[in-house]
Amino acid sequence: METNIVEVENFVQQSEERRGSAFTQEVKRYLERYPNTQYVDVLLTDLNGCFRGKRIPVASLKKLEKGCYFPASVFAMDILGNVVEEAGLGQEMGEPDRTCVPVLGSLTPSAADPEFIGQMLLTMVDEDGAPFDVEPRNVLNRLWQQLRQRGLFPVVAVELEFYLLDRQRDAEGYLQPPCAPGTDDRNTQSQVYSVDNLNHFADVLNDIDELAQLQLIPADGAVAEASPGQFEINLYHTDNVLEACDDALALKRLVRLMAEKHKMHATFMAKPYEEHAGSGMHIHISMQNNRGENVLSDAEGEDSPLLKKMLAGMIDLMPSSMALLAPNVNSYRRFQPGMYVPTQASWGHNNRTVALRIPCGDRHNHRVEYRVAGADANPYLVMAAIFAGILHGLDNELPLQEEVEGNGLEQDGLPFPIRQSDALGEFIENDHLRRYLGERFCHVYHACKNDELLQFERLITETEIEWMLKKRVIPLAGLFHRPERKPGLTFAGNPDIFRMSRYGAQAATGFR
Repeated sequence: METNIVEVENFVQQSEERRGSAFTQEVKRYLERYPNTQYVDVLLTDLNGCFRGKRIPVASLKKLEKGCYFPASVFAMDILGNVVEEAGLGQEMGEPDRTCVPVLGSLTPSAADPEFIGQMLLTMVDEDGAPFDVEPRNVLNRLWQQLRQRGLFPVVAVELEFYLLDRQRDAEGYLQPPCAPGTDDRNTQSQVYSVDNLNHFADVLNDIDELAQLQLIPADGAVAEASPGQFEINLYHTDNVLEACDDALALKRLVRLMAEKHKMHATFMAKPYEEHAGSGMHIHISMQNNRGENVLSDAEGEDSPLLKKMLAGMIDLMPSSMALLAPNVNSYRRFQPGMYVPTQASWGHNNRTVALRIPCGDRHNHRVEYRVAGADANPYLVMAAIFAGILHGLDNELPLQEEVEGNGLEQDGLPFPIRQSDALGEFIENDHLRRYLGERFCHVYHACKNDELLQFERLITETEIEWMLKKRVIPLAGLFHRPERKPGLTFAGNPDIFRMSRYGAQAATGFR
């Protein structure tokens, strides 16, 4: 276990000669296997888990040996790709570039066109050659190394849920499940583990599986999930934490691309439907020592003291980590009763109503399933939140709350913030998170997400108009006599509807 070290962790510390040799050999092997390659997408992953980068001619690939340049502000972008100046990485710094170097072992065919296009991950380094501390991948790597330095080696697996969608909205403008290819049969029923649903969408699911194999993504087969058009794909357990998250993001990209190929959309949105289950990202984690032994259980298969410390730390930081686990306004719509989503920090054995579930298994496979994050979250940051919680539990003597038995959704526990504004406030005010994740990262993340929220809150939605005008004003208009014309409020810009006293206008709109 001690010798199984990912090359990229020490990439920026390696000598130029060793780095160049490893990269040159990787490029050579790739082009021997895929000689028709014409372009390569070089990719960074931003705060939102979106790929940012450029497509370069294959002839330019070898130039990446010494790195390339991207602005530091790529890690201060909102979900729409706009730089958030309040984060402090844009014009305030003069929009500086930083060096980006290839992540060794990440050169694979692109799902966009695997014969002619490759893709490779980049990681950013700061002016002093150290990993750029705002890049989510580097935030995770720093915490991972802290665990390894303590002789603890995580083994993790990522589970991702997503929806396939029809390209066309329904008659009311809402999202809808796709028809089975070649038919007019639109599945509107919830059939978890349905094999027939897999058969209906076999073509797109088979293409996803084929491309995953081509990209060396260790993915299990798809499972039909709880709602129409919803599926889950699980990645295999690995002791390479960074690669686990690399693979999760690559899987998201290829799922979307394969859905487009089959004239559908795919979404990892946390809650695309009001009436159906949301989509989650569940993380399984076990811990080994330097001999490869699972240290989460004792010789009898019971929970070890180390596991109890880990649970206490993860639970204590979970509410303040919600800004990472539920990064968008829509994310919080997933946390509703009856949707098999935990709404408070809790733990239990073989219980899917808790936040931290200890699944069935023997002592060699003792692990924790972290069930809180939405599928829309950035896997690097979800994993970083988990590791921060684990370190918090190891560094402090924290009480572990009682195990939940029965329905955890109906029992008291440490509640989650249910609005993004509350989650962002708890996040930035938590001293422990700022220490583990880094002050600058927390400032940048909070600034970007807070700006997104402010933009969203400025929007006037159709629902507001429906509720405030159509449902409130027009039916009540007849309740008020038409007074003599005088200064006051005029509704909807139409003087023929009614002009009334300020009190009357307030009553009509439902505000008092």
